Amino acid sequence: MMKKMSIPTSKTSLVLFLCQIISALDVPLDSKLLEELSQPPTITQQSPKDYIVDPRENIVIQCEAKGKPPPSFSWTRNGTHFDIDKDAQVTMKPNSGTLVINIMNGGKAEAYEGVYQCTARNERGAAISNNIVIRPSRSPLWTKEKLEPNHVREGDSLVLHCRPPVGLPPPIIFWMDNAFQRLPQSERVSQGLNGDLYFSNVQPEDTREDYICYARFNHTQTIQQKQPISVKVFSTKPVTERQPVLLTPTGSTSTKVELRGNVLLLECIAAGLPTPVIRWIKEGGELPANRTFFENFKKTLKIIDVSEADSGNYKCIARNTLGSVHHVISVTVKAAPYWITAPRNLVLSPGEDGTLICRANGNPKPSISWLANGVPIAIAPEDPSRKVDGDTIIFSHVQERSSAVYQCNASNEYGYLLANAFVNVLAEPPRILTPANKLYQVIADSPALLDCAYFGSPKPEIEWFKGVKGSILRGNEYVFHDNGTLEIPVAQKNSAGTYTCVARNALGKIQNEVQLEIKDPTMIIKQPEYKVIQRYGQVSFECIIKHDSTLLPTVTWLKDNEELPDDERFLVGKDNLTIMNVSDKDDGTYTCIVNTTLDSVSASAVLTVVAAPPTPAIIYARPNPPFDLELTGQLERSIHLSWIPGDENNSPITNFVIEYEDALHDPGVWHYQTEVPGTQTTVQLKLSPYVNYSFRVIAVNKIGRSQPSEPSEQYLTKSASPDENPANVQGIGSEPDNLVITWEPLKGFQSNGPGLQYKVSWRQKDVDDEWTSVIVANVSKYIVSGTPTFVPYEIKVQALNDLGYAPEPSEVIGHSGEDLPMVAPGNVQVHVINSTLAKVHWDPVPLKTVRGHLQGYKVYYWKVQSLSRRSRRHVEKKILTFRGNKTFGMLPGLEPYSSYKLNVRVVNGKGEGPASPDKVFKTPEGVPSSPSFLKITNPTLDSLTLEWGSPTHPNGVLISYTLKFQPINNTHELGPLVEIRIPANESSLILKNLNYSTRYKFYFNAQTSVGSGSQITEEAVTIMDEAGILRPAVGAGKGYSEILFATSPVMHTVRPTFYKVQPLYPRIRNVTTAAAETYANISWEYEGPDHANFYVEYGVAGSKEDWKKEIVNGSRSFFVLKGLTPGTAYKVRVGAEGLSGFRSSEDVFETGPAMASRQVDIATQGWFIGLMCAVALLILILLIVCFIRRNKGGKYPVKEKEDAHADPEIQPMKEDDGTFGEYRSLESDAEDHKPLKKGSRTPSDRTVKKEDSDDSLVDYGEGVNGQFNEDGSFIGQYSGKKEKEPAEGNESSEAPSPVNAMNSFV
Repeated sequence: MMKKMSIPTSKTSLVLFLCQIISALDVPLDSKLLEELSQPPTITQQSPKDYIVDPRENIVIQCEAKGKPPPSFSWTRNGTHFDIDKDAQVTMKPNSGTLVINIMNGGKAEAYEGVYQCTARNERGAAISNNIVIRPSRSPLWTKEKLEPNHVREGDSLVLHCRPPVGLPPPIIFWMDNAFQRLPQSERVSQGLNGDLYFSNVQPEDTREDYICYARFNHTQTIQQKQPISVKVFSTKPVTERQPVLLTPTGSTSTKVELRGNVLLLECIAAGLPTPVIRWIKEGGELPANRTFFENFKKTLKIIDVSEADSGNYKCIARNTLGSVHHVISVTVKAAPYWITAPRNLVLSPGEDGTLICRANGNPKPSISWLANGVPIAIAPEDPSRKVDGDTIIFSHVQERSSAVYQCNASNEYGYLLANAFVNVLAEPPRILTPANKLYQVIADSPALLDCAYFGSPKPEIEWFKGVKGSILRGNEYVFHDNGTLEIPVAQKNSAGTYTCVARNALGKIQNEVQLEIKDPTMIIKQPEYKVIQRYGQVSFECIIKHDSTLLPTVTWLKDNEELPDDERFLVGKDNLTIMNVSDKDDGTYTCIVNTTLDSVSASAVLTVVAAPPTPAIIYARPNPPFDLELTGQLERSIHLSWIPGDENNSPITNFVIEYEDALHDPGVWHYQTEVPGTQTTVQLKLSPYVNYSFRVIAVNKIGRSQPSEPSEQYLTKSASPDENPANVQGIGSEPDNLVITWEPLKGFQSNGPGLQYKVSWRQKDVDDEWTSVIVANVSKYIVSGTPTFVPYEIKVQALNDLGYAPEPSEVIGHSGEDLPMVAPGNVQVHVINSTLAKVHWDPVPLKTVRGHLQGYKVYYWKVQSLSRRSRRHVEKKILTFRGNKTFGMLPGLEPYSSYKLNVRVVNGKGEGPASPDKVFKTPEGVPSSPSFLKITNPTLDSLTLEWGSPTHPNGVLISYTLKFQPINNTHELGPLVEIRIPANESSLILKNLNYSTRYKFYFNAQTSVGSGSQITEEAVTIMDEAGILRPAVGAGKGYSEILFATSPVMHTVRPTFYKVQPLYPRIRNVTTAAAETYANISWEYEGPDHANFYVEYGVAGSKEDWKKEIVNGSRSFFVLKGLTPGTAYKVRVGAEGLSGFRSSEDVFETGPAMASRQVDIATQGWFIGLMCAVALLILILLIVCFIRRNKGGKYPVKEKEDAHADPEIQPMKEDDGTFGEYRSLESDAEDHKPLKKGSRTPSDRTVKKEDSDDSLVDYGEGVNGQFNEDGSFIGQYSGKKEKEPAEGNESSEAPSPVNAMNSFV
C-alpha cells in the first residue's frame, strides 16, 4: 500500500491518474480465471442510434452484454419502462437482451416507433445502451399533378422540377426516358442536388415527351416514377446569346452549415449562351488538397471529411464569352461531440485509488454528465470513496461495495456520446496460472525463460528460488520480468534443477515449481570434405555427429539446398552419403543438416566431377594459370597487355578471359573485361578515366577454367568529365500529388573523376514552363512534391563531376501519381446471346476522369436467383477483366433460366473506380439435365413399372418427359423403337402388353420449351411365360421382326405409394416370385457393394430337407427355377457370396396345377412356316415381273393395283370414318398443292392417341418413305422395303398378321 502524502489540491487529479496507471490490475486472458472472477456488465453489441427499419420485416433491436454473474436485461421506451411481457408481438432472445418485434404476423411497424434504451444489470452494476431511435422506412407515392407541356425558346434556360415525395431515408433521384435509358447529361444539361434537371440553354434536340424523374428508395427496394414531362423547343433566328445567370443558388450570397467529418457539397448551376464554365475558389485560402473533388461537370464542389479549418467563404464563378457572375457561400463547420479521452474500465484492489476520465470536444463545446448504474450521479447512492470533478471521477481507498458501472454522456445540440466504464474492486488471493512442474529444456550457453504467469488483487509480489530450500535469486545473472518470467541469459550445466516461483499479497501466498534441463549442443565432429571425382566413379561424404544422449537427432542431406534427386544411385547411410556411378549432373554442393527438438547444425562440401581419362597414361585437367603479365603502351584510354600461357594439361586452351580490378572504387572485386582466342597471348584494352587498374588472365579448356594468374602491376588513368548519363530514367508518381524520378546510378569507373553528382531536371509537358533542376549525390531517386494528379512531365538526369558535365541527356516522359478513377462507365447494356452466354456493352469513361493509365475495365457479375426454383443462395461474385479501352465483353458460363446482376468499373494503375449501377438481366431457358434416376420395378409377364426423379438442373420449366424403348434379342440386336410422351407432373409409369421373358432397353429424358435434355438409359426383363422358354420368331438371326412387338403398348400412369426407410448396407430386399406350372421367376433388389455374386436357395415348404442351391450367372437380379413340381408350395431365399453368409428373408410361393393340354401356337408350326415361305416366294416373283414391265417404259397404274388387292392393310384410309378408300391421282386432284390428308389407326382398345393421328400417309407404307413418280402417282407401297433403321424402327401400331410377318421376312 502506498503511503499518504500531502500534495497540493491542484495536482490531485494528475497524481491519482498516475496512481491508477501504476496500480490498476491487468486481468490475464485465461478463460478459466475469467469464469471465476466477478465483473460488472459490459455492453458488447447494440443497434445504431438512428435505426431505420423495413416495415415489412420483423424489427430486431440488438442488445448484447457480458458480465459475471451473467446480466439480466430490461428496456425503456420513450423514457418509461417497456414491459415486453404485456405485448404478444415482442419477445426477447434467450440469454440476451435483443428484442424481436414480430411484424410479419400482424404487427405494425408504425406502432413501435420511439426511443428505446437497454439496461444490462448484475450484482456489480448496470450498463446502459445508447438511445436507439426506431423509425420505419417510408416510400410514399408521387402526388398526382397535371403537368403542362414546357414550350421554350431555343437558347433559353429551363428547370424541370422533380419534387420527389418525402421518404425515410430520402430517395435517390435520377432522370430517364420511356425506354429506361438515363438521359445524357453534360455541362449544358445536368441534375442538381435537389433532383431538378437544369438546362443552361435549350437546343432543338432537347424536344421530347418523356422526361421522367425516378425516386429510388433503397431501404424498401422500390422505385417511384413521376409523370412524364414534355418539352418542346421552338427556334427563333438568330439565337440571342446571353450572359451567365445563376439558376441555383439565388442571390449573391448564402450560408451553409456542415458537421465535422461529413461530406461538404456546394453547388452552382448557371444559365447562359454559350454554356457557362464553373470555377471554384476559397477566399483567403486554398482548397484542401487530397480531399477536394469536382463533380457534375464542376458544378458541384465536394470536400470529404471536413473539419473546423474548412470553414470560410467559397466562391463559385460562372463565365462565358459575354461575361461572368459569382456567388459566395459562407460555410460554417460545426461538430457533434467526439472523444478525446473515453473512460476505460478500472480494476482496483480494496484500498487502492484510481480515476475515470471522460474528455470530449465539439462545436459548440459539449457538456459532460455522469451516471452511476444508469442513474444520474447526483441522485445515485452515495459512495464516500468517489468524488466528481467535472470530466473526472476520483476514487480514494475503494472497497468492494464501490464496484459499479459509470456512464459518461457528452452532448451538444448536434448529438451525444455515451460510454460505459466499470470500476471493479476485487480482493483475490494470488493465483499462479503456469502449470505445475512444467519442464523446460534448453541447450547449454543459450537463454532460458521460465514462466510464472500470475494474478491476484492486490497485485502480488513475485520471488524466485532455486531448489527446495534455496535462497531467493538475485544478481546480474538473472533478469526478472514484470509478467513474472525469470530469464537466465546464459544457461550453464549447473543452471539445471528445480526453480520455485512464489506469489504473495495481503490475502495469501502460493508457489509453483518448474524444472529446467540443460542439454549438450549437437555438433558435427567430422564434416564432409571437398571432393574431385571422375565420371562413372564413386564418392562418399562423411557426417559424423555428437549429440546429447537424451535427444534424438535426424540427419538430412541436401544438394544445392534442395532435396536429393530421387535416384537409386544416392545411398544415405547412418554417417555418410554415397553416390554411385557419378555423372556430370551430380556436380554441386552437398549439405548435411542435423536437427533435434532444441537445435540444428549443418556442414557443406563441394563435389567437382571431371572427365574420366581415356587411358591411364593421359590425364586431362584444367590448364595451369598464365604468368608473367606485362603492361606496355600506356595511354589515357588504352593499354597493351601480354602474358605467357601455362600448361594446357592435355586439353587445348580454347580462350583466355581477361579480368580487371578497380582498386580505387571497388577494391578486391574482379570484373570481366574481355576474352581472346586461345592462340592469342596479347590484347589491346580500352580504359576508362579515373580508374586504378590491375589485370589478371584465366585460361579455359574443355575441362574448365584455370586458377587466375597473379595480378599485373597497377595503372591509374587520369580524371575526365563523365562520358555517359544514368540509364533507365523513369518518372512514376507514388502518390496523387508527387512525381518520383529514378535512375540507375553510374558505377564507380563510369564517374570518370571525383565528385560524382546528378543534375535532375523536370517540367510539365505541353505547358510553357521553365525547367526546374536540383543537384543530388549518392542517391538514385528524387521526389517532386505538390504536382497535379497524373499529368505528363519531361524529365532528364545528367551526370557531372569535379571536371564537368556529361553530354546533354535525352528527355523521357513520365507521369505524376495516379488517383482512383472518378466516374463509372455509363450506358451499360447486356445482350443475352443464349442461355449460357451474354454480351455486355458500356460507354468508355472520359480519359480525363481516369486520372491514370487506363488498364481496362472489370465486369463484376453474380447470380441473384434461379427463375425455376426461386431460391436464393450465397452470392459468389465473378470478375472478368478486359484490357485496354475495350467497351464490350462476353460473359461465359452462365446458368440457364436465372437472374443475374452486373456492374462495370474502370481500372487504372491505382485501382478501381466506382461501380456502375447494377444491371439486371435474365438468361433464357435451356435444355434440362438428365433425370436424377430411372428405376424399373415389378416385372410381370407382360408389364414393367418405371419410376423416375426430376432433373437436378431443370434449366427452365419442364413441359414433358420422353420415353423410348425397344427389345433386345439374345444376340444383342435392337428391335423397333417406341416413343411415348409423358406429362411433366408424372413420376411413374406402368407399361403393359409387353412380350414375356424379353429384355428391353429404355431411353428417358426431359424437355423444356427449348428442347430435350440428356437421356438416362436402363434395361429390364419381363419374366418368362408358363413354358419357360422364348418362342421362336420368324426371321430369327436377322434381328427383330415385327411379330416380337405384336401388341400395341398402352400407357397406364399410376401413383404408387412409397415407404421411405433407412437402408441397411448390404441388404437384399423385395424378393418376389412369379410361379407357373413347373418353374418360377425369382427377382430381388440388392443394395450394397458392386460385383456381388448371387445364389438362390429353395426347398419344399414345411420340409426338413436341405436347401437346394442354384448359382446366378453374373450380377443379375433375377433367376428362373426350373423342374418344379406342379401344385407344390416352395420356400425360397437369395444370398450373396462373400458377405459373411448374408441372405434375404424367406418367401413362399406355390406352383400352378398340372394342365391337361397346352395351346399350340400356329406361328411355331412347321407347316405354317413353310406356307408363309411359299407365299413370300410367289410375291417376290410377281415383284420381279412388275419391275421388268416397268423398265420397258410402261406405267403401273395405282388404281389397277389397288383394285387387284382387297387386303385392307394396303388401302388408303378415308378421313371421315376411318375406313379404307382409294387413292386419288394427284393429276386430277383439285387441291394438288395441298399435303395428303392425314389418317389415323385405331388400336385394339378403340382409343385414338393424338400422336397417332398426326402421322402422314408415309407412316403407313411399311416403314418406307412414300415417293411420287414422274406422272405424280404414289408408288411408295410398291417400291420395295428399305433397310430398317436401327434406332427408330417401325412405329406402326398395326395388329399382327401373317402378311406382316411375311413382309418382315422378305
